[in-house]
Amino acid sequence: MVGESILMKKRSSLLNQVAVITGASSGIGRATALALAQEGARVALAARTASALHRVADEVRALDRDALVVPSDVTSRDDVDHLVAKTLERWGRLDILVANAGAYIRSPVEKLTIREVERSMAVNFYGALYAVLAVQSHLVDRGSGHIVLVSSMDGKKGLPLDAPYVAAKSALAGYGDVLRQELRECGVDVTTVFPGRVDTGLIETLAVPWISAKIPPHVVARAIVTAIRRRKPEVIVPFQARLLYLVNAASPRLGDWLVRVFRLQGWERGQSEV
Repeated sequence: MVGESILMKKRSSLLNQVAVITGASSGIGRATALALAQEGARVALAARTASALHRVADEVRALDRDALVVPSDVTSRDDVDHLVAKTLERWGRLDILVANAGAYIRSPVEKLTIREVERSMAVNFYGALYAVLAVQSHLVDRGSGHIVLVSSMDGKKGLPLDAPYVAAKSALAGYGDVLRQELRECGVDVTTVFPGRVDTGLIETLAVPWISAKIPPHVVARAIVTAIRRRKPEVIVPFQARLLYLVNAASPRLGDWLVRVFRLQGWERGQSEV
């Protein structure tokens, strides 16, 4: 009976908590919204496309949980502030932020333009930064809460052709590292998530080698829920991505070799694999 009680308490730890999720209309964001709703959380859904958000909200409500739709462009600080204000107006509290909105912007370095880097930073870094700044004082004042920053394995090991994306996701990873340490004494936890290739619309035209097969968004979502429960500082999924990280940490030259041999950067569908 004691074991069952502990298990039930663990399962209900997210019950009625309020989560704001950016990039919630598809992919990792949608999967995370559903995973948190399954754990009993109420979710505020943000993305640019209202119709897609309403479809996700319907899925959340089918789980008998409450959902709020707030169409938002994370590159607009006013939009992000409005998102947080509407969430607090609806539920009077905010417990979890999942800063997930992203854009996959690639360019070979010899053709790289400042505009491409700025576009990538606007969504992949500043979009998350605006969200953190919007919720930070509320969480600190309450002395509790959890911020989840969805970076990318590119933030641990940059891949060829991904320079704009790598720059932004690396910036997000570094910011998250500092944020976690500074907010720890305030009772606010921070987790940075580093997914490998994920089967989403962002990379639907990108073919990848078998060793870097795309994982379903729900795998990342479940890892996020587990990280919130266990207050984990970092998450790297899947196993192959963790292995690449460890190899590269031991020897960047060996990490580079693995990238070249397995063509981990992938290739556009229709192009030759070799």
